[in-house]
Amino acid sequence: MTTAPFGSWSSPITADLIVSKSVSIGDVYVGGTDVWWSEARPEEGGRIQLVRHRPGRDTVDMLPEGFGARTRVHEYGGGAWWLHGDDVVFVNWTDQRLYRLAGGTDYPVALTPEPATRHADRYADGRFTADGRWVVCVRERHAEGAEQAINEIVAVRVHHDGAPDEPVVLVSGSDFVASPRVNPDGNVLAWFRWDHPDMPWDGTELCVASMYDDQADAGAIVVGDTHVVAGGRDESISQPEWLPDGSLLFISDRTDWWNLYRVDAADVRSVVTSGSVPEPTPIAPIDAEIGIPHWVFDTSRYAVLADGRILVAWFRHGVDHLGVIPAEGGAMVPVESPFTALSSLRAFGLGAVLIGASPTTEAVVSVIDIPTSPDIDGSTAVFVNPISEPRDLGLGVEWFSVPESITFATSGDRFAHGLFYPPTNPGFGAPEGERAPLIVLSHGGPTSAARPQLNLGVQYWTSRGFGVVDVNYGGSTGYGRSYRRRLIGEWGIVDVDDSIAATRFLIDRGDADRDRLIIRGGSAGGYTTLCALTFREVFAAGCSLYGVADLEALARDTHKFEARYLDSLVGPWPARSDIYTARSPIHHVEDLECPLIVLQGMDDEIVPPNQAEMMVEALEANGVPWAYLAFEGEGHGFRQAATIKRALEAEAYFYSRILGFELADEVEPIAIANL
Repeated sequence: MTTAPFGSWSSPITADLIVSKSVSIGDVYVGGTDVWWSEARPEEGGRIQLVRHRPGRDTVDMLPEGFGARTRVHEYGGGAWWLHGDDVVFVNWTDQRLYRLAGGTDYPVALTPEPATRHADRYADGRFTADGRWVVCVRERHAEGAEQAINEIVAVRVHHDGAPDEPVVLVSGSDFVASPRVNPDGNVLAWFRWDHPDMPWDGTELCVASMYDDQADAGAIVVGDTHVVAGGRDESISQPEWLPDGSLLFISDRTDWWNLYRVDAADVRSVVTSGSVPEPTPIAPIDAEIGIPHWVFDTSRYAVLADGRILVAWFRHGVDHLGVIPAEGGAMVPVESPFTALSSLRAFGLGAVLIGASPTTEAVVSVIDIPTSPDIDGSTAVFVNPISEPRDLGLGVEWFSVPESITFATSGDRFAHGLFYPPTNPGFGAPEGERAPLIVLSHGGPTSAARPQLNLGVQYWTSRGFGVVDVNYGGSTGYGRSYRRRLIGEWGIVDVDDSIAATRFLIDRGDADRDRLIIRGGSAGGYTTLCALTFREVFAAGCSLYGVADLEALARDTHKFEARYLDSLVGPWPARSDIYTARSPIHHVEDLECPLIVLQGMDDEIVPPNQAEMMVEALEANGVPWAYLAFEGEGHGFRQAATIKRALEAEAYFYSRILGFELADEVEPIAIANL
């Protein structure tokens, strides 16, 4: 083993390795005996390809060149494609229209008209009706001259002759709608909705309405009066799903934790016909989170299996687990699996298919079989069959830093949480007595969470001799509604307090060098980073990726989905503009004396480039060392391989110059002003 200072270790986990044949697996669906999934591919410019796996046959790409399944609804997207047997309907990224790729054909056919202006009509979160004649989905319409987009539920005809039909509007009037789901008999529509200033993790309503074909109007769909089944401004509901018998399942946080509830079929019929509101039945309550925040459409945290059991993913202490709820009811039975991060659970055959990852494995699509009888200890071991091909990284697990779930004291006599990744490299050790530099990660959202899965972007740092702590500060998901609401009115304070508390905890344990602390984050995490560097004197360097510098500018310029988010995080604007000014780093740059690198996409619609440019101008005026890299063709989050590589190597070069160590890699230098 070679002895060398932390930060200077050589590692095979390079920027080239990170982007080489890199894919990010998204949604999974089942069509008959086939499994389909989506892959975001940086080496193809960030295009999202649909992949089909046929048992006993090759896995094939389905979309021809020029097509990619990605939606701009809410700008964050998700839920951009849906299956019915061999037919797939998807949102094409380049024009945001719906297309159908029929089984046995090679080229998609447009289902929706071309709007008057580019990307004016956007679609997401759909399902086929049982007969396959319609797709019912969310449409976001950006009419020219309108103050904000209109979000509705529409029905789109799947089979037509000639030009595409105009979609039929089924539900409108709310600021936002999601998860339109038609019951098995095709006569009841369920969805959830919310209005400004709430976000979907604050308050939503679960709605149902009767639905039928109007045979007098060429088979157009008609929806009856809307009835609220559950929810309100103090309850967050997500993922409504129909059982075969017509009962309705959904996730709610009415008891502080996002758990499962059911409305029986008779009660659904009653509310549709008479408007009587039933009392939902809790299913296997647990002090853990099954749900996740609705940042993107069509997330799936549970699946009803063929035998009536319900497979759920549940989150506790920073780690995802699997569990099975018996068909006849009763307590959830824990399921042992190799995964610590889970998504997109779908029923498949007698088991299920899902996306799973662990601290030493990247996300893969796996088919799982779950025994009907638990083991002696009450748990159930799952049989896993991966069907997507993981990358061959050419590395043993000894290269990967496995996170430790930590809990630490923070401000207000409270505790916060995080995942700590120690420096890990089988070929290097540090000189005796030296402590490692620490990188503090501030996740986005801020209503999101750090998840324990193999992230080569994190391992890039740990294998070079950095410690990394991914902080689940107050406001993060996974610890109950009350923990999530710690950030109400406190953004820029609680998140910063908790990030600093994590560093102090690790310094006191001997895991970090107090003089070499770095903080980095993207989007909302970029705001936490900028606040920590401006208002506190703790860190030696920082990196803001498309981060918020001016809260008022964000309130004025951001898109509809987050247009009122700051009302709860900061205060109503413009009535409390004083708070916005007080907490905006851009107005306090005279206090910023910490070197900073700023990375920004020039097509960002969520945090526009002017935020980064304002911060850079202020840094220059203040004489603080800084670097700024702007990337054309990138939006909110980098998707292109060349961008990801350049941004990561530039960041490493910046830290080496600021903290004074030699990089083992040869990287292209960047200009650092005021150094």
